[in-house]
Amino acid sequence: MKVATFLIAGERRVGLVDLSSQTVAPFDFPVERAAAGVLALIDSNGAGLPATLSPVPLSQVTLEAPIPRPRRNIFCVGKNYHEHAHEFAKSGFDSSAQAGAVPKHPIIFSKVPESVIGMSDAVLIDSGISTAIDYEAELAVIIGKAGRGIAKADAFDHVWGYTIINDVTARDLQGKYSQWLIGKSQDTFCPMGPWAVTKDEIDIETTGIRCFVNDDLRQNSTTNLLIFDIPTIIATLSEGITLQPGDIIATGTPAGVGIGFTPPKYLKAGDVVRVEIDGIGTLQNRFEERA
Repeated sequence: MKVATFLIAGERRVGLVDLSSQTVAPFDFPVERAAAGVLALIDSNGAGLPATLSPVPLSQVTLEAPIPRPRRNIFCVGKNYHEHAHEFAKSGFDSSAQAGAVPKHPIIFSKVPESVIGMSDAVLIDSGISTAIDYEAELAVIIGKAGRGIAKADAFDHVWGYTIINDVTARDLQGKYSQWLIGKSQDTFCPMGPWAVTKDEIDIETTGIRCFVNDDLRQNSTTNLLIFDIPTIIATLSEGITLQPGDIIATGTPAGVGIGFTPPKYLKAGDVVRVEIDGIGTLQNRFEERA
């Protein structure tokens, strides 16, 4: 199923998306519970689906990020597609390049929760801080069951579902600080959506991922080209870290990011970035200069 977090009549709701009718049916949650977005459903996992109210047209709601404010930082995996690992290692902004272009173990960093926005929001560029804004289309895993020391064979038992993330990055800040949190966690730098899908919705082994900038196809790949697959990522993170329901893991971006071009194709105000992932949908955001 596809589950959206959205605003209607000034209130946040969570509901089932029906693409055939282009509607969303709100779950019969109290407003206070719906404020957590899809977390309200994940937290009741195993209790069965709540009743739904009358469906409303998607055209009449404002889509938010499925989890508008994650409870803790979003886990992210760097350099997790072979071609992207090579293009980034050659960019001069890769503080891990001395260990080789292709990592031997997953490279983990994070984005702060406050960077999350939905597809109805603009990504804000502050040219006084960064002039090297890049896009990164990524499949994101949503954890549904807590676990520590999770074996690869059991990893999908802990997955609730998936969504799309654009891991927007200030490349100059990424290089300046020799680590990635500041360049990845600027306000509005984590578009997420358009909704979340449960794990039964897609064949995660061969899921297509595409990214367009102003309708120009820049990234085009599939998840079977991941260096470290989802079970490996979950097993790695849970070695000493207890994963919690609602945790989000961005699995890495394919080749074709702006830094990979000569000269680099950085984003500017007015650009529109569209990320498509098969079985999930389309996440689209406009980039604007911060006032």
